[in-house]
Amino acid sequence: MPLWLKRFDLLVAVILLPATLLHAPGQAPAETAAHTSLAGQLLIASPAMTDPRFYQAVILMVRHDQKGALGIVINRPLEDRPLASLLGASGDNDIAVTGSVRIFAGGPVQPEIGFVVHRADYRRADTLDIDGRVAMTSSREILRDMGNNRGPTKSLVAFGYAGWGPGQLEGELEHRFWFTTPQDEKLVFDLDRDKLWDDAMKRRTQDL
Repeated sequence: MPLWLKRFDLLVAVILLPATLLHAPGQAPAETAAHTSLAGQLLIASPAMTDPRFYQAVILMVRHDQKGALGIVINRPLEDRPLASLLGASGDNDIAVTGSVRIFAGGPVQPEIGFVVHRADYRRADTLDIDGRVAMTSSREILRDMGNNRGPTKSLVAFGYAGWGPGQLEGELEHRFWFTTPQDEKLVFDLDRDKLWDDAMKRRTQDL
């Protein structure tokens, strides 16, 4: 069984700490006088992105402040897995759960840690509200709720994340490695993942 299936003990604390550094090769941190948070927006890899890990990636930004940034790649599907299998791999043998979910590669940092991005109509004590419309929950209980028809109406399960240190994302934006676009529920949850980058590029914002 893959390691990432054995560790669905989701840690909210990971998004509150400085993100593990991931950036385009040779890109130095940028100093900025003012900070504009991109939390809740989509980050779209431009044709200038040379890092193969982020080729045509679309990332939902979860956190972005002067300490760094963290996002979840939403167009890297891996496989479909039964919810009972995910719960069983973490030691929770709830035999009542039904249904399957598609697993996504959320980014190359800590791929053994899972996250559930979902509509803000679902909330637990450990739920992080991203922008009032989309949230993220890091606990096995959300999987149990999803398998018992008590979960969010729309969701995306991902393992791993993309992270940047202070000023690094700003520097990459200045060099046009990324474009941005406002978060849209259709883009996050509904659109065919194979078409997501093309559609997001059509909506991109040229300048911040």
